Amino acid sequence: MSQRQVFNVFEQYQKARVQFVQMVAELANKPQNIEILQNAGVISLLRPLLLDVVPSVQQTAALALGRLANYNEDLAEAIVKDNILPQLVYSMTEQNRFYKKAAAFVFRAVSKHSPQLAQAVVDCGALGILVICLEDFDPGVKEAAAWALGYISRHNAELSQAVVDEGAVPLLVLCIQEPEIALKRVAASVLSDIAKHCPELAHAVVDAGAIPHLAQMIVSPNAKLKCQVLSALSQIAKHCVDLAEMVVEAEIFPVVLTCLKDKDDDVKRNGSILVREIAKHSPELSQLIVNRGGVAAVIDCISSCKGSIRLPGIMMLGYVAAHSENLAMAVIISKGVPQLSICLSEEPEDHIKAATAWSLGQIGRHTSEHAKAVAVTNTLPVLLSLYMAAESSEDLQVKVLPHDSKARRFFVTSGGLKKIQQIKAEPGSLLQEYINKINNCYPEEIVRYYSPGFSDALLQRVDSYQPPTN
Repeated sequence: MSQRQVFNVFEQYQKARVQFVQMVAELANKPQNIEILQNAGVISLLRPLLLDVVPSVQQTAALALGRLANYNEDLAEAIVKDNILPQLVYSMTEQNRFYKKAAAFVFRAVSKHSPQLAQAVVDCGALGILVICLEDFDPGVKEAAAWALGYISRHNAELSQAVVDEGAVPLLVLCIQEPEIALKRVAASVLSDIAKHCPELAHAVVDAGAIPHLAQMIVSPNAKLKCQVLSALSQIAKHCVDLAEMVVEAEIFPVVLTCLKDKDDDVKRNGSILVREIAKHSPELSQLIVNRGGVAAVIDCISSCKGSIRLPGIMMLGYVAAHSENLAMAVIISKGVPQLSICLSEEPEDHIKAATAWSLGQIGRHTSEHAKAVAVTNTLPVLLSLYMAAESSEDLQVKVLPHDSKARRFFVTSGGLKKIQQIKAEPGSLLQEYINKINNCYPEEIVRYYSPGFSDALLQRVDSYQPPTN
């Protein structure tokens, strides 16, 4: 055999390997092919190709494995059991940007399914190389590494702490300052996933200087980036007063309120969540939001959207009102009660109705004036019908008439208890059962006092009463 013939054999072998991995990568993109590939033992066939002498074969094999792992948890577990992850870590230090992106995709695809699989990625030593990739010259490599770190971090505090301990957070803060929008988005998302678990991890994000850079991007014209930035700030602010104050000190007001008017529903929702997470902590923070026009802006937002998008705004009004009589009155003056009443009537979902009932209770519980502001919107009949509706969840019924002394007092002073006693229900009927449940929340003499004919009975007793003679 001539030298040329030998060369042709090797050339054909190389072409066959390239063709094989390309075809598998293409087939792995379509769900209907996954089971066939799995049954054919494709993972074992791809594994040696990760160490192929041809770079394009290596990176395409990694891409195919990433697509398989991304499809379901069983395939991701098979990749872990086949000891493929350490090979990827080993090769990433020496290979080009295409291989690094493909390998990071495998780590991301494996990690997404469960904390156990994410831990497997950590255990194979991938964190170190992924953090190094955050400093890569190529923005695509940085983005792929950030994605993988985000999928690891989102599961729990322990995995997030591992990412923090590896030194990822300062580099992620640098990534949100890069010009590429896609990289900014992913980096902000990872910071959000880290900060959400506990105050200590949120402080790690804050200590790396993330808040000012995130705050500057609230005005970004890119809706998806705004969503991630608002989410990250919310996850920082939600834990405690100190962290919420740090977010506020970055001068996010009043600019964050413009997000409540955004044409993108996700921006509206995330903006409302951020305002809610700040308002819930203290009267001082709620008063600051009121002073900046935040309550009026949230009410306008609630009026312009439906469903889950308006839920955080509904809850924010309840948090503000709960702090003090004056803050509850600020919600009333801004016409929050009529809008909440509309939400109560419009929304089909029980959990949204429950949140609305809770917020109305926080507004009305302070004084008779507050209670009257709720009562005059004709909300009480709606609340009563929700309480008695067979399809209403237990949570909704509890929110409508919770076992709380101030809430029960509000139900009496606003005329709700009296209205219930006027309902004529058949003995033994479901309606009578609901009325009995409500009456059982009050002393017997209070129920009698508001029952029809009680005043006449009292007068009859006065008429028939014979005072004792001296």
